[in-house]
Amino acid sequence: MRRSLKRAPIRRAGSTVKNPSLLLWMLLAICAVAAFAYWDEQREFASALADFAGEQHALARAVALALRNPLVRSKTTTAWIGQGPTGSTSDARTRLASALKTDQFASAVRSVEQPNQVQVLIKDPFERGLTASDGRVVQSPTIEDGFTSNASWVRLGRTEAGALGLPSRTAMAGLTTLDNGGEQWGVVVLATAERERDREVLAQWRLVLSVVVASGLVLTFGGLALRTQRKQMSLAHELEVASVQSELDERLVRADKLATMGALATGIAHEVSTPLGVIVGRAGQVLSKLSGDERSKRAVEVIVQQAERISDIIRGFLALARGDSPRMARVDPAALGKVALELVQHRFGKAGVHLTSISDPDLPKVGCEPRLMEQVLVNLLLNACDACEPGGNVDLRVVAEEQCVAFVVTDDGSGISPDAAARIMEPFFTTKAEGEGSGLGLAIANELVKHHRGSLSVAARQGHHGTRACVELPSITEQNNV
Repeated sequence: MRRSLKRAPIRRAGSTVKNPSLLLWMLLAICAVAAFAYWDEQREFASALADFAGEQHALARAVALALRNPLVRSKTTTAWIGQGPTGSTSDARTRLASALKTDQFASAVRSVEQPNQVQVLIKDPFERGLTASDGRVVQSPTIEDGFTSNASWVRLGRTEAGALGLPSRTAMAGLTTLDNGGEQWGVVVLATAERERDREVLAQWRLVLSVVVASGLVLTFGGLALRTQRKQMSLAHELEVASVQSELDERLVRADKLATMGALATGIAHEVSTPLGVIVGRAGQVLSKLSGDERSKRAVEVIVQQAERISDIIRGFLALARGDSPRMARVDPAALGKVALELVQHRFGKAGVHLTSISDPDLPKVGCEPRLMEQVLVNLLLNACDACEPGGNVDLRVVAEEQCVAFVVTDDGSGISPDAAARIMEPFFTTKAEGEGSGLGLAIANELVKHHRGSLSVAARQGHHGTRACVELPSITEQNNV
């Protein structure tokens, strides 16, 4: 029996794994973590600045309370002595200068102001500009806009903070207003956020250092993981190549056995054909002389029929050995199983094994060479019979399945091990005692089924003692050439 040996494709280990770039994913993860950490740090800094500005607003309200009484007294005094027109800018300036000189305000300012850190500024209601506690008049558009928008605090940039006498760093100004008889005076406590900014810078550097260290660790361990993965993939590839090579070697050995089996079958068929022809000829001569003995005549007719059957099987084997396709015919599966049962019935009776058969109604036709497929079923039934003790049971079921017909032979005999089931189709492998089996029956049956585009499987029965053998043939509607 000829069998083509194709080289199995070697699939590189890991080639089907989608891995665009583990390194790229690690870098993206690091960037995402760094961006989140930076955002969180900025949010915390903004919250700290808001708290710092709230403190300056509270101080501004305290200073406004300290300034309230001096402003009231200075307004009364100014009106009594007649200095300037009431409600004028000069009147406001005079009263503010008088109020700034009081001990109550001076004490409040000394408790708040710190050189180069915190300043107190007063805004009169009639003129743009801010008056410091020492009498200086300074300008700050940001603070003016804050009073206009009724803000509680504003943030000053480097340039504006330096112009007001503070370090050229971010500064926060707490704002509040004082209502003095219809006049809205403004009080500002201006404080540098130098310390907060320095802490933020340190926090940013700590963040950068943490990200660098974490990135180094991630990249280091990621590189080690990639290196290990490459080694594992390389080892897996080598193992797969070795496995494929081993499979090829096994297939070569099997092909050699099949070739030996084919040559042996061809030789046997050739040697058997001659005596078989003699048997058929002599039986025909005897048959012509038994016109009056019906019993002997039927016996000789059976001899002739079985001899012709053997001749048909031999011709089928020789055709397959030459590589010819089997001569397909439309066959009723139930009839195929019935013929096989009739051929083995005497063996089962002699062994004391019960044989039963069930066929589904309205089975679809199958395409096969009847003599060869009958021989396959006969082989499976006889193997099942040999596996059973006297009183055992063998069952043949012919059932329709999706797109195929299955011939299922089950027995309750000794069963088969998984290792033996994996090798049962190999030529010359047998589980029978020495001298009782050649190891060719199932191998030949498997090749015959494959040539009919079917499949043969043998395994232990699930949940029961014994063995289950199944032949599946495509139904006639699935055949392209029958």
